[in-house]
Amino acid sequence: MTSEIPASAHLSMQRAAGTVAAARHVCVLTGAGISAESGIPTFRDALTGLWAGFRPEELATLDAFERDPAFVWRWYEWRRELVRQARPNAGHLALAELARRVPRLTLVTQNVDGLHQRAGSVDVIEYHGNILRDRCLAEQIVAERSRDAGGDLPRCASCGGLLRPDVVWFGEMIPAVAMRLADAAAEDCDVFMSVGTSSLVYPAAGLAEIALSRGVAVIEINPNPTELTTHADPVLAGPAGAILPVLLDLIGRN
Repeated sequence: MTSEIPASAHLSMQRAAGTVAAARHVCVLTGAGISAESGIPTFRDALTGLWAGFRPEELATLDAFERDPAFVWRWYEWRRELVRQARPNAGHLALAELARRVPRLTLVTQNVDGLHQRAGSVDVIEYHGNILRDRCLAEQIVAERSRDAGGDLPRCASCGGLLRPDVVWFGEMIPAVAMRLADAAAEDCDVFMSVGTSSLVYPAAGLAEIALSRGVAVIEINPNPTELTTHADPVLAGPAGAILPVLLDLIGRN
């Protein structure tokens, strides 16, 4: 695993490990990159195969769902199956272990696959929801499926209303509790880690900006440069599954 990390990067790794080891509160934001390492396509990459040629607005908006819920559900059931088949990777596991080694760690994820929880992370702030949950369109609460409902569309066991995936669609607000908790963590942490995210999607990308504005250490882990790269220090260029286990090992030696 260390072979994936250039020798020139080890000094930055040592510095990052020392910073995290000394932290009081680490806030971690993860994005699609860490899930892609488990074989889950990014949102745009999921528009392939049978779904090639469709625009996100045709599949991931409330308007699209209200026009043709069966069509939207077919795409989400296909994506759910990909998520069910995926397994947490070394990056997910390392973050779960890191939470046991620092006084406080807040994990915020833009991913909707639940892989962090399956890796052992607790109290994960799901910024964009969870694709494996259903939400009642009428009651706007997470709901179980009715076993008696006829037809192809899932119905709420409580009220019989139509269910939708419990994810944030285009044009929708981030859940208020998730946003409040994530903002509070960015305001309180003394180390912020951006892992596998492009730093382009707001408001999640604004969490790093909050940390930067406070002058705290911002560490980026990503294979490619992003909008955050020129502001982060240190920058650890590489996949999360390769970088995080090595970082964890170095933290253990501090």
